[in-house]
Amino acid sequence: MSIKQISVFLENKPGMLHAMTDVLARREVDMRAFTLAETSDFGIARVIVDDVYKTSEVMKEAGYVHSINDVLCVVIPDEPGGLNRVLQVLAAAQVNVEYMYVFLGHQGTAYMIFKVTDIVAATAALSARDIKTVDQEDLEKL
Repeated sequence: MSIKQISVFLENKPGMLHAMTDVLARREVDMRAFTLAETSDFGIARVIVDDVYKTSEVMKEAGYVHSINDVLCVVIPDEPGGLNRVLQVLAAAQVNVEYMYVFLGHQGTAYMIFKVTDIVAATAALSARDIKTVDQEDLEKL
């Protein structure tokens, strides 16, 4: 069970991030989650959106180099140790977390995006421990 993430490569210069989000805003793309990683020369904007196909076409038309990747979306309980429990399950399943970031849904529900080495193993391990994951169809309803 996975969702699609769009990774957009940007030059690490003033105004480049604004230019990209301006393209998305003008085309009425709803960003659900966003994170930015950088190096000295370029950055990678990782975005979860309401419509992956439309957003990919918008990025292509605007000349942005981008890719679409599968990531895991996990409902994180709003309680002490909620994230720790998820990470414990992934570690026990020998699934490595490459990166992660969070977004809030309706009524304060937290959703953690995980880029993991094995989505199938991660999903199975989490499901076995009654930890809910979200698929692309579910995400579009949030």
